[in-house]
Amino acid sequence: MGNDTDIQHYTLKAKAGRILFLFAFAFLIITCTPNNPEEIKALTDSQEFPHVYFKELNAFATDSGRLKYRLIAQEIFQYENAEEPTIDFPQGLHYYIYENEEIETQIKCKFAIYFQKTEIWELRKEVEISNASGSVINTELLYWDTNNNRIYSDEFVTITTQNEVLTGYGFETDEQISVYSINNASGTFTVEDSEDYIN
Repeated sequence: MGNDTDIQHYTLKAKAGRILFLFAFAFLIITCTPNNPEEIKALTDSQEFPHVYFKELNAFATDSGRLKYRLIAQEIFQYENAEEPTIDFPQGLHYYIYENEEIETQIKCKFAIYFQKTEIWELRKEVEISNASGSVINTELLYWDTNNNRIYSDEFVTITTQNEVLTGYGFETDEQISVYSINNASGTFTVEDSEDYIN
């Protein structure tokens, strides 16, 4: 008889616990959720509210089975409801462009925004672009127009090649850094080959 009483007490306690939990959960939903459709719509339609969030993304894009692009980013926020929809990379990104499945160009920065309508990237903070031939561009602000294969900036820039280092304010090049122009050049010098220098 004592065992039956203990079982009944345990069952009542379990039921009471479940009821209290459900009540607390329902109360939490009622108190934390907007009470009317207008408030819900205002919350979901907010321009400051990200539509999509990714963490530790490592994405690939292919063309006819060949690797064309690779993107690595710690955080991505996509704002579809903004007047100008953007994809934000608050911790920067590392972007690879491939040619014949070999890395042709690398783009790195500490902060980036992609404007979806114009398909233009804005890259900031320790921006670096390098290509397979060894050319490197360093600047603090850079724009990348993917529609026109154009990379440009009005900020101070350093372009390092195998033979020279160029500095200036403003430049323009293509994604492969094959042809570039630099504005208001403030310094140019040739890097001597070590063997030629000794001779």
